[in-house]
Amino acid sequence: MEVLREKVEEEEEAEREDAAERAERARTEKMMRQVEVRKEETTLTQEMLRDLEKKLSEIRIPVSVEVPAFTKDTIDISMLPVSYKTNTSKEEQLLQLADNFSRQYSHLCPDRVPLFLHPLNECEVPKFVSTTLRPTLMPYPELYNWDSCAQFVSDFLTMVPLPDPLKPTIKREEKVLPKKYTIRPPRDLCSRFEQEQEMKRQQEIRAQEEKRLKEEEERLMEAEKANPDALHGLRVHSWVLVLSGKREVPENFFIDPFTARSYSTQDEHFLGIESLWNHKNYWINMQDCWNCCKDLIFDLGDPVRWEYMLLGTDKPELFLTEDDSGINNEDDVENLHSWVEQIEISPEAFETRCPNGKKVIQYKRAKLEKWAPYLNHNGLVSRLTTYEDLECTNILEIKEWYRNREDMLELRHINKTTALKTDYFKPGHPRALRVHSYKSMQPEMDRVIEFYETARVDGLIKREETPRTMTEYYRGRSDFLSYRHVDFGPRVKKLTLSSAESNPRPVVKITERFFRNPAKPAEEDVAERVFLVAEERIQLRYHCREDHITASKREFLRRSEVDSEGNKIIVTPDMCITFEVEPMEHTKKLLYQYETLMHLKKEEKLSRRQVWESELEVLEILKLLKEEEEVHTLTISIYDTKRNEKSKEYREAMERMMHEEHLRQVETQLDYLAPFLVQLPPGEKLTRWQAVRLKDECLSDFKQRLINKANLIQARFEKETQELQKKQQWYQENQVTLTPEDEDLYLSYCSQAMFRIRILEQRLNRHKELAPLKYLALEEKLHKDPRLGELLKMFT
Repeated sequence: MEVLREKVEEEEEAEREDAAERAERARTEKMMRQVEVRKEETTLTQEMLRDLEKKLSEIRIPVSVEVPAFTKDTIDISMLPVSYKTNTSKEEQLLQLADNFSRQYSHLCPDRVPLFLHPLNECEVPKFVSTTLRPTLMPYPELYNWDSCAQFVSDFLTMVPLPDPLKPTIKREEKVLPKKYTIRPPRDLCSRFEQEQEMKRQQEIRAQEEKRLKEEEERLMEAEKANPDALHGLRVHSWVLVLSGKREVPENFFIDPFTARSYSTQDEHFLGIESLWNHKNYWINMQDCWNCCKDLIFDLGDPVRWEYMLLGTDKPELFLTEDDSGINNEDDVENLHSWVEQIEISPEAFETRCPNGKKVIQYKRAKLEKWAPYLNHNGLVSRLTTYEDLECTNILEIKEWYRNREDMLELRHINKTTALKTDYFKPGHPRALRVHSYKSMQPEMDRVIEFYETARVDGLIKREETPRTMTEYYRGRSDFLSYRHVDFGPRVKKLTLSSAESNPRPVVKITERFFRNPAKPAEEDVAERVFLVAEERIQLRYHCREDHITASKREFLRRSEVDSEGNKIIVTPDMCITFEVEPMEHTKKLLYQYETLMHLKKEEKLSRRQVWESELEVLEILKLLKEEEEVHTLTISIYDTKRNEKSKEYREAMERMMHEEHLRQVETQLDYLAPFLVQLPPGEKLTRWQAVRLKDECLSDFKQRLINKANLIQARFEKETQELQKKQQWYQENQVTLTPEDEDLYLSYCSQAMFRIRILEQRLNRHKELAPLKYLALEEKLHKDPRLGELLKMFT
């Protein structure tokens, strides 16, 4: 009732304003007429002009502001069809029916908001909402599923807030009458000095106001989420309802057309439903929405819960009997015909998605930008920028999504606070990169590189690098290596990319860890080994047995094999320090310690070489990434005939070659001189004697072919005649003993034989008639042939 009372008060106030406006307009016209009459009678003085100016300035004409949903800049109305600009008789009847329905609804439900039945379209013509929908089948498989279709629609839509968030624009606003009389503005008599002083004072006020607003913003930042919304539950919004049943939809759900997100009907963000419609009917919700939409029953065929506007048999989810089928007595208005044209989306527009290929969505402390594929030369399709403040001036982080990159770059995350960049790659990179985190692309700086271990033969999954260390993680290796950490010393010379291979960083320490090898006993399976290169020591730690709490350890003093005088050094017991949980006899022997030491020296050399190769690989990866970032090469599908220039050129070349080959084959098949020209040397010019000989051979060969064909037809004719005579003679000899079946077979054979003989006789007679004509025609062609014509004319 309060909503209805406010609505009535607004209408009464609007009527009072209109009446006051008409009275003021009449008074103004009367005053102007009096002024004109007075002007004719007497001459106006300066005082009279000032009085007239004062009276006219006191007249106020109310201005009705209209914010159209569509502007001439966005839509060219002149190019729209007639159905957009006018209404047919059936549409006018439908609008009258909608008005009648709306009046009955307002009378029965005065406390509810007015129905959204016939808004204005692009041409500001009222149209029934159900006729604005026209189901259209599109040739794109991506639009057959609701999620991809909703995403496609949301990319095309741009949200524009309504002038009044509490109600949509349904009726046309009254146009403002232009002012008929205008007064020349008076001279500006203000002092410039006073204006400058006023500007300075305003600047100080603005500075104080900005400071106050900043403090106010900081104060409100904490209580921002807790602030109540004054318009909560009153705003107008529309969304899509998908009913269960068809296409294996298990349950009802909502779709937000602006975000393409789906919500359950039990979601608390949806406070209620006033009405819903499709391309066939319009329904009003008669259920109480005190518990939001959680208790609503979406049985549109139930007139108690959903009041429908048009009669008909389209009643979802309600079982209909023969007597329950609705009969429309409104001249078949239920057969709604849409006034809009069918949706036509070209492949270019479907790929472009957003208007002009770009869309910007502003969020609270964030901005989302979208681009169409291949619109940016670097493959950028989306960018999400997060800000620290509400004015969106201080950037916190940036996320960029890429597509169709040849280097398989998929996502780039930039943290502006820490200056850390993280690149994410899809499988297929030449170096099997998965993640690359870095602050600088210069070598020997802080970075983390992750790999797809299944694409590498060494099983490397992660590499962490700092100016003085490098750590690698492995998985699935045959030697069970899982971890390698390298400490580097200070470099003597300055690093350059060209001298990196010849000037590696000095290795101080190498630490390697291994997984458990079940094929070896725990006391012989090394868990960790440390190569102390600068101290010339090697430390080993073995795996711990399950029934032990400590593990065996061993340390070797790595000395050179010869001393300064060239004498060979003998291994002594003090070169190996051992701690064994369960001492064994063979480990105490010097031979075992010597063999272990020699093996560890080889492993140390191998590890140092692998470290050097890892450093080179990092340099090659950085060089490759730099080149890829400069080139921005994009991959193009072979099926994309518009952009794939190489495929297009190759296809055109193949089509041209096939066409030329086809023409060559056709010429070869139709060239009657080709079998005879092959006998001559290639590229040699014909002589007169050769031309005459070619002509005679061609005619002689054609004549012989005609004779052979006539002989073949004659031979078949004689053969069929002889066989028929033999069959007749056989019949005369065995006529008395033949059965009726044999006589039927004989008569059938005779009929078929006579048919074949007759056909052969006709072919032979026709061949005898056409053979001389074909011979003369070939002779004429030979005389007209450009290869023989000039030479044969000399002999005629």
